[in-house]
Amino acid sequence: MTPHNPTTYIGRFAPSPTGPLHFGSLVCALGSYLDAVAHGGHWLVRMEDLDPPREEPGAAARIVKTLELHGLHPHSPVVWQSRRHDLYEKTLSALAARELLFPCQCSRAQIRQQGGHDSATCAGATGKKLDRHKASALRLRCAGGEETFDDIWQGRQRQQIREDTILKRRDGLYAYQLAVVVDDIDQGITHVVRGADLLSTTGAQQRLFRLLGAEPPIFGHLPLVMGPAGQKLSKQNHAPAIDDRRPAENLCRALGFLGYHPPAALAGESPAAILHWAVARWQRRQVDRRDRQLQ
Repeated sequence: MTPHNPTTYIGRFAPSPTGPLHFGSLVCALGSYLDAVAHGGHWLVRMEDLDPPREEPGAAARIVKTLELHGLHPHSPVVWQSRRHDLYEKTLSALAARELLFPCQCSRAQIRQQGGHDSATCAGATGKKLDRHKASALRLRCAGGEETFDDIWQGRQRQQIREDTILKRRDGLYAYQLAVVVDDIDQGITHVVRGADLLSTTGAQQRLFRLLGAEPPIFGHLPLVMGPAGQKLSKQNHAPAIDDRRPAENLCRALGFLGYHPPAALAGESPAAILHWAVARWQRRQVDRRDRQLQ
């Protein structure tokens, strides 16, 4: 894999088709789009459709349609992770050749009991005999030490790498942590703007970037839209889908959440006009960094 060209801004929005976009998703999509376009960059969309059991039929097509109706058009065709298995397998083979992978049959209960995954007690990592009737996950030998990075909105971060990352699950599906890094490298992503709920995964991803010979992108984690009970607005918490009949209103509300104050008249304009207004005024320091409910 070839590290990206750091002189070009390439950002992305990478939803999972486990349901339609909700307002929190729109905030992330809009923030990533504005940061890319305002910096003269390219904005890509990647569908993270790696987990068929959790996917909702028709959700991927609906997500793409929602983005289009809100004027959020990627600069290149949508990339689908489900069509990139060969690339993930090639990466796993390369890591295995460097003896950086090991099979793991530890249960979640065992991991909870240990307070995390410890390769010193994992049969696959220590070379002890595995149960041949039992499926194994593939883990990356990466635990130990810490990763540091400067987040655009969350500031200086130090994250301890306490667990060997799963790259392929026991059910045979490729893990998010593998696919997201491999795809970011392959697509030349230079900036990752996403929700703050993914902040804690960044250190492990940064470690894998470096093991694959790539410079990690610049990360920026946007504030989360919270539900009425104080939980993150999400598909798992049954957040309502974006109303595609009101794209202008949705965009103006999302801008308000991000800390911008579009004039009331703008809500009567086209999505293209609203995005043009927002790109011209986008400044990272103006983003409201607080996780909070939508007012």
